[in-house]
Amino acid sequence: MTATSLTSSQGAGRAGDKIFSGAALAAGCLILAVLFGVALFLVVQAIPAFVAPAEDIQGGEGFFSYIWPIVIGTLIAAVIALVIATPVAIGVALFISHFAPRQLASGLGYVVDLLAAIPSVVYGAWGAAVLAKEITPVYNWLADNMGWLPIFAGPASATGKTILTAGIVLAVMVLPIITSLTREIFLQTPKLHEEAALALGATRWEMIKMTVLPFARPGIISAVMLGLGRALGETMAVALVLSSGALTASLIQSGNQTIAAEIALNFPEASGLKVSTLIAAGLVLFVITLAVNMVARWIIGRHKEFSGAN
Repeated sequence: MTATSLTSSQGAGRAGDKIFSGAALAAGCLILAVLFGVALFLVVQAIPAFVAPAEDIQGGEGFFSYIWPIVIGTLIAAVIALVIATPVAIGVALFISHFAPRQLASGLGYVVDLLAAIPSVVYGAWGAAVLAKEITPVYNWLADNMGWLPIFAGPASATGKTILTAGIVLAVMVLPIITSLTREIFLQTPKLHEEAALALGATRWEMIKMTVLPFARPGIISAVMLGLGRALGETMAVALVLSSGALTASLIQSGNQTIAAEIALNFPEASGLKVSTLIAAGLVLFVITLAVNMVARWIIGRHKEFSGAN
């Protein structure tokens, strides 16, 4: 290669780097601009609900009295989903990555990934038509035998369409997201670390505790927070499964509501101040989701030294 051709190749490489760098910067700026635009739209459209007289807002006690029960309902449903889905997802991911035979692992991983492709309305229809009916006897048993706990206080819903049912449906929906991400992270654990632990006499479970889980901790947190974002914003499944009503501490009674379902059920027929109220509810959900992601990034930053990335 002559000096001229070498110089030409280096110049083309630098030009390509500049183009790629500029495209990446433009994409990042575009994301920020879209995010800012959405936030600005929500704030502008929500202002009438914030400044309106209390008696004009649904419930007659002002916007914050209207919004806080459905915020609590949203958080309850999301927490139930994560409590159920996270340990199951981590267990399935560990089985696929470290215990199952290769042929079984590939097929099982494919099946888990397919769960993420099912539309949310199908999950909602399944929850309303099948799960709610089948789980009603369980709710009656909980009310009779554990009703002294506020979360299981009776009378249990006769239809089974409760916040606990909605949380179970959400758990099934976020399960493939958490499982897929954690499985890929477990597979990235350095083999030398695993082999060193086994060579020192560790059992398979001890090796996983010493090498795989510490390495994957930030990734697991990211997967859980991504699942939380799906659970917070889910609309149709919750709208179909949950018999909405006043906020209640019992998970097996009819009642409670989530922000996303509240917007979906009421927005088509809303007008005037009601539209601003629902958009203000969307702004609250936007802030909650943003706060969750910020907390997740903070947690990941604190534990990044255990990830093996260094």
